[in-house]
Amino acid sequence: MKRSKKRTTKQETLQQPTVAITMTAEDRAAAEKKVAEEKAAAEKKAAEEKAAAEKKAAEEKVAAEKKAAAIAAAEKEAALREAEAAQKAREDAIEATYRKRFDRHFEELRWLYMELYGNSSMFAELCDNMKRFYMERNTNLRASDASREKRPDWYKQNDMMGMMFYIDNFAGNMKGVQEKLDYVEQCGVNYIHLMPFLDTPEGRSDGGYAVSDFRKVQEKLGTMEDLEHLTAACHEKDINVCMDFVMNHTSEDHEWAKRARQGDGEYMSRYFFFDNWDIPAKYEQTVPQVFPTTAPGNFTWLPDAGHFVMTSFYPYQWDLNYRNPRVFNEMMYNFLFLANKGIDIVRIDAVPYIWKELGTTCRNLQQVHTIVRMMRMIGEIVCPGILLLGEVVMEPEKVVPYFGTVEKPECHMLYNVTTMATTWHTVATRDVSLLKKQLDIVDSLPKDYVFLNYLRCHDDIGWGLDYATLEQEGMMERSHKQYLNDYFQGYAGNSTSRGELYNADPVTGDARFCGTTASMCGIEKAGFEQNPAAMDLAIRKDLMLHAYMFMQSGIPVLYSGDEIAQVNDYTYKNDPNKVADSRYIHRGVMHWDLAEKRNDPSTVEGKMFLGLQKLEQIRKEEKAFVSYADTWTVETWEKGVLCIGRFYDGEKIYGLFNFSEYDKTAWINENDGLYVDLISGQKMKACGVNIPAFGYYYLKKL
Repeated sequence: MKRSKKRTTKQETLQQPTVAITMTAEDRAAAEKKVAEEKAAAEKKAAEEKAAAEKKAAEEKVAAEKKAAAIAAAEKEAALREAEAAQKAREDAIEATYRKRFDRHFEELRWLYMELYGNSSMFAELCDNMKRFYMERNTNLRASDASREKRPDWYKQNDMMGMMFYIDNFAGNMKGVQEKLDYVEQCGVNYIHLMPFLDTPEGRSDGGYAVSDFRKVQEKLGTMEDLEHLTAACHEKDINVCMDFVMNHTSEDHEWAKRARQGDGEYMSRYFFFDNWDIPAKYEQTVPQVFPTTAPGNFTWLPDAGHFVMTSFYPYQWDLNYRNPRVFNEMMYNFLFLANKGIDIVRIDAVPYIWKELGTTCRNLQQVHTIVRMMRMIGEIVCPGILLLGEVVMEPEKVVPYFGTVEKPECHMLYNVTTMATTWHTVATRDVSLLKKQLDIVDSLPKDYVFLNYLRCHDDIGWGLDYATLEQEGMMERSHKQYLNDYFQGYAGNSTSRGELYNADPVTGDARFCGTTASMCGIEKAGFEQNPAAMDLAIRKDLMLHAYMFMQSGIPVLYSGDEIAQVNDYTYKNDPNKVADSRYIHRGVMHWDLAEKRNDPSTVEGKMFLGLQKLEQIRKEEKAFVSYADTWTVETWEKGVLCIGRFYDGEKIYGLFNFSEYDKTAWINENDGLYVDLISGQKMKACGVNIPAFGYYYLKKL
């Protein structure tokens, strides 16, 4: 029963009628309108929500940007404050360094300045400008100063070796020199002496020593900017740069001189002007002449100015009056200006002459030492990396005082002039006795005293020898000078030398000599005669002299061209600006075509260059060659053979040098075991050593 009822119900349901739903057009339109309105409302709402969201996002972005900007500004301000603090710290450190140096020297500097000038305002001006130049010194130079202060003996090591040259002769100009620095390195050189390059008048330059502007480079050589680039490039290769600083005089074309010639009293007071001959005549009674033949007297009459002016050297070189503190101050400013261009070594030209005193020789006066001492202190305050090299071409007793004392030093280095002249005397006489005595004098000096040793330089050779000793051996001064000049011209003593006299005085018979090392050793003659045996002997003689020079106490210096055995240059006779000065015979242009042969041992250039290279390498490797090593001479009992001993830190080396064209025996007697010749590698005993003609040994104790 239940099943049937259920089926009926379902059937009934299926049978109910369907009701159709119809919608009018109005209803349909209304519905569509409603849908559209709802859609529009939804879109509007969405748009409003989107706009609100975008607005909020934009506001948040602006706020974020403002926040970021604020943070950046704060960070920038903090960084700026940090940078300013760091900069102030650096400035404070720089200031503190200067103050420390200044305070160390102030009292002595002030005392010496006031003693000499008694002018406190000029001293204050000097101090102000010293600080200004110090602050202008660039970072690299200050770093070099600091390094050298920590190691004040940096220039006394066995790796120091110099080369001097005229810029135009060597490489055309300063940019050319910069391009040749690799060659300089190959020569074993780490300091170059640039011969005078400051502005000078053409034809009245005295080889560059008549300066018309201390702050301008000769146009043909470059600019001050070129100089800075060159010194920076040198420093990158650990090469030091030396220049000449002419303190005694200026060119007559200098601005001071021009104003003085016009009658400006301020500038006349910077020189020695006299309106009549009375005072000059008194000077002439006691002051020697520098160039009695080519430039006699010490004064020049200026017709346009109606005055005499002091001219110790040439008429176009006017002596400066260092009694005037303005002169000293301005010259110190020039010195510091050039130091800030990267100069490492300042060669003070003609330093003994710079103070004049009536009734004296105007040479080597005490005031000169005061000026040099003040210059040393000024350098140690402003630019302590700078070395002072004094040009004192005089006998030893007058040279040595320019070192000052250990407590109050003056020059860092001096030229070993007398030893150089005595070396050539030894070449001409084949007798080492006077040279041995001269070396003993040098070896007895404090080890703080450093000499520059050289065989030749840009200048002539003056025969300033120890004639008191020579006269005891029967060699009188005038006749011996005559013999030396005859010998080196090739006229006497079986000489192979070639060269020319300079400033020969027919009245006194005095003269000086000019020629390259190679020509003086016979290389020019052997080449002209095409004599191979003579050439080999001449090259050995040249190398022997260099080996001997390296053995001396101090720093060796080559003249450019000597490393390839360059001979005399006679073309100077064709130049009207040079023909009157025979010194140009050894100032010839560098022959780079010959330098290309330097690595070929079959050529003259190669034999010389490679031979020197070996000697240089030995010197750098052996610590006994440091400047402050113990040095002494040893009696050889053979007048033609010199023996020099060197000892440092347990190492001992003997140098043996035969100045004779004959084989000799050095009768030394070092019976302390075997030695090795550092040049040949041969082992031997240092007693009764046989040495060939112009031979040389470096014997190191094993």
